[in-house]
Amino acid sequence: MSDRRLRHSRRRKEPPETEEGNKRRADGPHDVSSLLDGVSVVLLDIEGTTTPITFVKDELFPYVRSHVRQHLEEHWQEEECQQDITALKKQAEEDKEMDGVVLIPEDDDDEARRKVLSAVVDNVLWNMDADRKVTALKQLQGHMWRAAYQTGKIKGEVYPDVVPAIRQWLETGRQVYIYSSGSVEAQKLLFGFSTEGDLLELFSGHFDTTTGLKVETESYRRIAKAVGCDPGNILFLTDVVREAKPSREAGMKTCLTVRPGNAPLTEEDMADFPVIKSFSELASDVSPSKKRSRQKAAT
Repeated sequence: MSDRRLRHSRRRKEPPETEEGNKRRADGPHDVSSLLDGVSVVLLDIEGTTTPITFVKDELFPYVRSHVRQHLEEHWQEEECQQDITALKKQAEEDKEMDGVVLIPEDDDDEARRKVLSAVVDNVLWNMDADRKVTALKQLQGHMWRAAYQTGKIKGEVYPDVVPAIRQWLETGRQVYIYSSGSVEAQKLLFGFSTEGDLLELFSGHFDTTTGLKVETESYRRIAKAVGCDPGNILFLTDVVREAKPSREAGMKTCLTVRPGNAPLTEEDMADFPVIKSFSELASDVSPSKKRSRQKAAT
């Protein structure tokens, strides 16, 4: 924090702490009780929404960092690994004007192969240090996590309120999809090998960055078209404001999730979007089709 901002923060008079005041700051001014009205599809982010950020940052990402060289050495001759390397090489060429980018040379002989392997490792770490969401990186990460999940070294973590809420949404005729920066394969591994067991049956489908970046409005339009649903009948849950804005611009209903460890929301964020701390706040015992029928009968 700059000295100027620090001095400003010291001068600002804080409101008295009250239970009602704390609730407003945590939940925002919006009424979330009707968020599911007319909703046929619930679209879920993963990190910071269904799953703790700490699981991703403290387990998944460190696993890649510590095992990427070993993974490449053990699987170098396999077609899948070579496809990952080719994708990273192509991405590096596209990034060649960026500061610090590590280009990947051609693999012509054994000596060159050692240089390529080191370059791939350095490129992966550079991408991860920059918290990039490029498909080439996510593809390699997904392949590495697959072995870790299948051998029990990693189990996907989900918040305890997630599964009961999803089951209720399904019971009321809604569908649930996932949209994450992580590859579809990585998503399926997390939910297929979770601490709650195999949860894949709960989801009607998965989307990743091959559909488009999560900060681009067009990505959400593509998803709406893919699931065959008007954007206005889709509710997107995410912890990231930069994702909430384009989804809303695409016509979707949007709600921010507040979870432990998530980046704090500003007062402006909470005034701009509905906010929940648990999926249990989005309970509904009425299906969207029944809801529309009741509304039609009332008119």
